[in-house]
Amino acid sequence: MVKRKQKRKYTKRKLKPKSVDKVFLSLVLILVFIGLIAISSAGIAVSQSKFGDPYYYFKHQLFYGILPGLVAMFITGKINYKLWRKLAVLIFGLAIVLLITVLLSSHGLELKGAKRWINLGPISFQPIEMVKLAVIIYLASWLTGKRKVIKNFSESLIPFSVLLGAVGLLIIAQPDVGSFGAVAFIALAMFFLAGASLKHIFGLIAMGIAGLGILIKLEPYRMNRLLAFLHPETDVQGIGWQVKQAAIAVGQGGIFGVGLGHSHQKFSYLPEVVGDSIFAIIAEEIGMVGAGIIVVLFILLAFRGFRLAQKAPDQFSSFVVVGISLWIIFQAMINIMAIIGLMPLTGIPLPFISYGSTSLISLLAGVGIVLNISRYRRR
Repeated sequence: MVKRKQKRKYTKRKLKPKSVDKVFLSLVLILVFIGLIAISSAGIAVSQSKFGDPYYYFKHQLFYGILPGLVAMFITGKINYKLWRKLAVLIFGLAIVLLITVLLSSHGLELKGAKRWINLGPISFQPIEMVKLAVIIYLASWLTGKRKVIKNFSESLIPFSVLLGAVGLLIIAQPDVGSFGAVAFIALAMFFLAGASLKHIFGLIAMGIAGLGILIKLEPYRMNRLLAFLHPETDVQGIGWQVKQAAIAVGQGGIFGVGLGHSHQKFSYLPEVVGDSIFAIIAEEIGMVGAGIIVVLFILLAFRGFRLAQKAPDQFSSFVVVGISLWIIFQAMINIMAIIGLMPLTGIPLPFISYGSTSLISLLAGVGIVLNISRYRRR
């Protein structure tokens, strides 16, 4: 990983490709497998109710998420990572086009008051998940070229702020404040690790907090989420319902859980049981021990990613690995903390585990890039 205030020297000799990092790959595959089992169990009741098939979500995640995702991972794992730097501007441009298409095109699909999907007949997808990877690749390229002026106000902070602001406006317009929070965190962390001025970082954080306050004021549902977090007992039948039911699920699980497949909360009590609430069902069925193992797997994956970033062959690849590792661990941290009541609900899915084809395919494509970079790791 790129360290602040310490210039890294990367070898210019041609590195002979090694095998991919098996530890990183194994951790990802274990999480994907756990996710499929969790969706099969958590989604059985809602699948039967909505589609007349108890394994609809299981089959959909397998055939439209995992299998295409593994193909994407295989393809990106075969592409030399240097190509992504050459295509960084094009990839970022396409990401912006997708965000604009969601908002302005007739193909933009609105669900539950939010316009976050693009519908192309039999295919629908959520561009924001692809945008996260595109932003990481573009920022890695941009930061690599800004090493000498990273502390400069006009040449570094201003363009970084414009870039993040433009992406932010398009994401918030959907609206999807949670996803923008993820993008902003990853971008700021990469900016910090590139050696940006702490004064600039804190200034951006202060602006972000002020902006979040305005967004909460503008939309009552955001204030409701905050109130549900602070005082879930005040309206357990309304804004505090999901928070309360998640707490019940986690509490019922105890140390060892009620047993795989024996959750009570998945039967029309807890909303989004295969989505952003799936960790609550996992905690209920396999207890604190099983849920703790999943947390440990994410931590190990993050540390392995950061270790690979330290061994990366050049600055660009190091930033890419750091960005993708931060993407995974930050979303996991936010999802889990929200479910156990340590922060407000955000709608952020649990990486590799929550139901959602676009998210899983994008994550696995990013994993493929990390695996390709790991083939050129230094000793």
